[in-house]
Formats: sequence, C-alpha cells, structure tokens
Amino acid sequence: MDSSSDHSPSSSLHSTGDVQNVKFCQWCGGPTKPGIPEGEERFRAICTSCGKIAYQNPKMVVGCLIEHDNKVLLCKRKIEPSYGLWTLPAGYLEMGESAREGAIRETREEANAEVEVISPFAQLDIPLIGQTYIIFLARLKNPHFSPGPESSECQLFPLDEIPFNSLSFSSMVVTLSLYVEDKKAGGKPKFHYGTINKRPGTSASDIHAYTLDHHMQS
Repeated sequence: MDSSSDHSPSSSLHSTGDVQNVKFCQWCGGPTKPGIPEGEERFRAICTSCGKIAYQNPKMVVGCLIEHDNKVLLCKRKIEPSYGLWTLPAGYLEMGESAREGAIRETREEANAEVEVISPFAQLDIPLIGQTYIIFLARLKNPHFSPGPESSECQLFPLDEIPFNSLSFSSMVVTLSLYVEDKKAGGKPKFHYGTINKRPGTSASDIHAYTLDHHMQS
C-alpha cells in the first residue's frame, strides 16, 4: 500500500506507462503489445493473438480509524513495506465485499478487533500509485484486541501521543492529521476528500513527500 514509483501523476495520456509491464494476455496467454485502441486516448496492453485489451484500474484500500476512550488504535507493521512503522488497520478490498465489509475484515485480521462502523471519514486518492483509500470511523465492540499475523503490536494512542514521525504511509499521516484537527476543533469529525500527490521517485518511507490537493470536507 501507498508505495511509490517513478511515474508522474500528470503524465501524458499517450504514455505507455505501466502498460509495458503487461507481457502476456490473461485470457489466452498470448503476447501483448502497447497500442491505443480505436476511440481511446491511452496506451493499453493489447493481445496480439486474441485482440483483447488488458485494462488497468486503481486499487481500493479500506480501513478503520477506531475511537476508544479518546484514543485511536494503531498497529505496528510486521511486513514490508514500512516494516516496524505504525498504521491504521487497512488493506486491499477483496472481490465480493463492500468497502465497509472490507474495512471490518482488515481490522479483524490485523488487530483481532471486532468493530462497529460509525461513518465514512476520508476518501484519499493517490494517482501516482493508482490507489484510493476509504477510511471509516469505527468503535470497538469490546475492549479486546491483539496483533494479527501482519502486526507486531497494537496500541491505543491519545491524540497528543500519535507517533506521526513513525507512521507507515503518507495516507496515514493525512488521515490522522485531519482527524486530530477535527477533534481539536471541538466538533464531530467531518468527512474529508482529497488527492495525495506524492513526489515522483519517492518511496513508501518518505511519508512527508506529498501535497494534499483538492481537499474538501463536509
């Protein structure tokens, strides 16, 4: 999640981009070549045998920002990327589940926690790496949690003790910063939308190498 590459978010529509990484057709196994299909503007991987087009679409990451006793639950990653850094329980949405269901599942897998989703909190698009984050506010159904297979620790942090310099991804920095701002303003957390534009060539560990653009809240 939230790892970067060398491609610019504002690259030309006619750039071959990651299309060159698609070497073989997923349907017939034939070789592919980059091309612009009729009526389109972007390069696609087109099978030279059956003619089918391999469309590449962004991936959705879902997770929970869990509130409990004026604290938030974070997990320390036991896997790469960002091994040993703190994150909200989150991961890729699976086929056949809703964003809400996926967020609950990821929380159970990473923190062994059963949660009740309260409301959506943030949608954050990261065009450079083709990811969209959907983060829900949630509460613990009971005070029990423990590290899952992908976590080495799980801990509740007061707002003024959130380890911002040891967070795993820019998406986590943005989400938790917006949450703290809302809570310190004294009101109910808002819903936030924004675009995280990461600096081309930066790695997942460069958590501050971004700008938050088109930020909207309601």
